[in-house]
Amino acid sequence: MVGRINLNAPLTGRTTDKTERYTEDVVITRQKVYRRASGTHGVWQEFPASAAKGGIPVDRLPQYVHLMLGHSASVHRGSEPVRVSARLTPKDIESVDRTAGRNLSHATAIDAEAWIDEAGRIVRVRQEIHFATDPDIQATLTLTDFKSAISVSTPVAR
Repeated sequence: MVGRINLNAPLTGRTTDKTERYTEDVVITRQKVYRRASGTHGVWQEFPASAAKGGIPVDRLPQYVHLMLGHSASVHRGSEPVRVSARLTPKDIESVDRTAGRNLSHATAIDAEAWIDEAGRIVRVRQEIHFATDPDIQATLTLTDFKSAISVSTPVAR
């Protein structure tokens, strides 16, 4: 994912998301998430705003790190940024963010890591999500260019 996101609630932004199978443009508003294949000018698919979070409580990252610390987290101080890691469950994450926890409800465990820079900002979050019968999923969120909020509105097809 590359783009700009407003993390200090409400979660809004514009990104380009890339996986092994596809690349899509994403617009996140307070009410909806809009997605379409990158480079196309067709109709945007609409989803509930909760789809934007996935399993990372992106607008509650400080609380997420505190959750890790409360679950026997390992703190790795060998270099900057400092890394905090812990094994969590969907219920643990739900205690910080109900939507993100519910989005992970089929997972058996989540190996979570967060990197904190010298200014105290969370600059990266990674999750390895484990399932009983499905392959693991790895999600990484890297935060850079801390700037002022951007304005986001519903996209229109061109």
